[in-house]
Amino acid sequence: MKALVFLLVLANLLFYAFSEGYFGRPDNPDAGRVDQQVQPERMRIVSRGEAPATALVKPQPVVPPSAPVAETALPEKTEAEAPAAPEPAPETRLDQPAICLTWRPLPAADGERLAALLAERFGAYKVSRKVVATEGNGWWVFIPPLPSKADAEKKATELRELGVTEFFVVQDAANRNAISLGVFSSEKGGQEKLAELKAQGVRSAQLGQRPGKDSMVTLQARGPAADKVELIGAVGRLLPKFVTLACK
Repeated sequence: MKALVFLLVLANLLFYAFSEGYFGRPDNPDAGRVDQQVQPERMRIVSRGEAPATALVKPQPVVPPSAPVAETALPEKTEAEAPAAPEPAPETRLDQPAICLTWRPLPAADGERLAALLAERFGAYKVSRKVVATEGNGWWVFIPPLPSKADAEKKATELRELGVTEFFVVQDAANRNAISLGVFSSEKGGQEKLAELKAQGVRSAQLGQRPGKDSMVTLQARGPAADKVELIGAVGRLLPKFVTLACK
């Protein structure tokens, strides 16, 4: 039994080796042509005298010659589009020199008239006023006259914020818009009051002789020299008895 099984297995192995060509290929030259054929489905049998068909060639797309690119003409610049020439820089105006004029001594009423003229017609001039007190009127602590009533009221508000309550705004002609902080019979009393105010933060207070009815004033005006002639003429017509002087 074992011998029979062995023979069957051996026969199968020999048949497999023969079919796979392990024992050599046959000598027939046509045996391997089928494997060497290239695209056999395209082969065509023709009769004698018939020309073989030409191979189909896939036509290549025809590329048209590129058309020359036309140059785009740039628009010519007109005179309006041409860059404008830079305008010449305006001449720099030099500041005119300032002058200082003074009038002294003036009665209080005349000083008030002159101050009003300067404020109305010569606003470019900065006016300062100083009162020349007569002897025998005592001393007072004060803040010099301010330019306007509004400035005097603003200063009064600042004094209240510092705790100062004893003061009043002067309304007479000689010291209009000044602020009186106290009147004293002696200079020592005025100095003590001034020191007290400085300690409270009042920096603009001053001590001076108290002006009376006969007090005189000195006015100074600083401004452009171009208006000097016109200013002197206007003051001469207003106060013909007084001479305009240059500040020292």
